[in-house]
This record gives sequence, C-alpha cells and structure tokens, in this order.
Amino acid sequence: MTRSIRGSRRAAVLLPGIAAAAGLLLSGCGAGQISETANKVPSIQGVNIQAGGGKYGVRSALVAYPGVEGYQAGGNAVLNVVFYNDSPDPVTVTVTSPDAREVVLTTVDAATNPSPTTSPSPEESPEGSPSPDGSPSPDGSPSPDGSPSPDGSPSPSPTESPSAGPARIEIPSLSYVQLNTEGEQVLQLVGLSGALLAGQNVTLTFDFGGGDTVTTPAPVAVPLSPAPQPSPIIERHTEYEGEGGH
Repeated sequence: MTRSIRGSRRAAVLLPGIAAAAGLLLSGCGAGQISETANKVPSIQGVNIQAGGGKYGVRSALVAYPGVEGYQAGGNAVLNVVFYNDSPDPVTVTVTSPDAREVVLTTVDAATNPSPTTSPSPEESPEGSPSPDGSPSPDGSPSPDGSPSPDGSPSPSPTESPSAGPARIEIPSLSYVQLNTEGEQVLQLVGLSGALLAGQNVTLTFDFGGGDTVTTPAPVAVPLSPAPQPSPIIERHTEYEGEGGH
C-alpha cells in the first residue's frame, strides 16, 4: 500500500516537468520564423481619418486599381470612400484634390463605362444636309428623328446627358454615405495632373464646414493577386530535307 502511494506522488511531480519541457521545445522551434499571414496584403485597403474631434469620419479612401499600365496624365480615376457622421446634425462635405482638375460626384455606370458623345458637330452637319429619312428640316438643318420640333428648332440629341454634380455630399445625422463601386454613386477625379501607378498616392482634402478640414494622401489600389505572366514566344524553325548540310 505504501509503494503505490509513493509511485503516484512521483508521477504527479514528473508530469508538470514534462509539460514544461515540451512547451520550451515548441517555442524554440517557432523562434525566428515569420508567420505566413505576415506577408499577406490586407483585403481592405485605403486610408481612415477623422475630423471635427471625431464627429466625422472618412473610411477606406482609395483610388480604384488602374490596371498594369496605370492612369494616364489628363485621365480620370474612380475614388472609393465612405463618410460617417456621428453628430446629431446633418453635415455637407466637399472633396477637392490638387492632383486633379476637379472632383465630381457621378454614377458608377458613368464612371466605369464612359461613352463618348456621338452627336455630330455643327461643322460636320452643314445646313441643307438631308435628315435620316431624306427630307430636310424647316430651317435646313437635320433633326434627329427627321421631324421639326414645335417651335421650329431641332430637338436635342438623344446622346446628351446631364453633367455630373460637384463633389458636395450631404451626410444625414448619425448615419453614413457609401460612395464606391458597390453602390449607385461614386466620386471621380477628373483631369489628373500626372500619371498614376498602383501603390502611389493622391492628395485629398475633405471640408466638413465650420473649419473642420482635413488633408490626407490616399493610395492607389494594388492588385490582391499577381498579374498574369505573358505567354512565352515560341519560335519554330523548319528545314527541308537535304538543306541542313549545305
């Protein structure tokens, strides 16, 4: 009976020592190694800032990925951003950038699928030219559907669309406004002052009024997966029989 009690006491003393030794071995194996997640790019890019003592927030301000070739100088770029208003009153924020001619508020479809105007200019449509149905309009200029308007002036071109409004966004109290490609509206940088590549920055200024203005660099998005490698060029050489030795 005495032997069994002593054996159990020895086992109780040895077990904690074995567990501590195993913990030291495991920590030694992982020392000096970099975890796999340390090299991963976060799925949500963009810059986050606050204004008005924390009452207003700008989240995930990010210029859309421009592709391998980047944005050209003078071109346009889509700006994704979410505005938060934690105050009890609505607020209007104005967005500007020194790196673009202007910042406008437009629809996602107009920003991602721009369509050039196809209506002819006055120089291309001289007076007296026939309308689509072959008959001239009353004043000698063609109308889009071949029929004059009630006041005798040609009706407007069907390709004309209203211009995008200025980048002034009203945020309701205790709410937010999402302006990115997942919604209906988006901000657009029009007339870039220089070329932009993925990973570079643009400067943005957010004015919430009342002196609450913040300026910050916003990154141009980088791809979350590597660009596909170009297909290798395979050259094939053929020789007719008997030509190789001459």
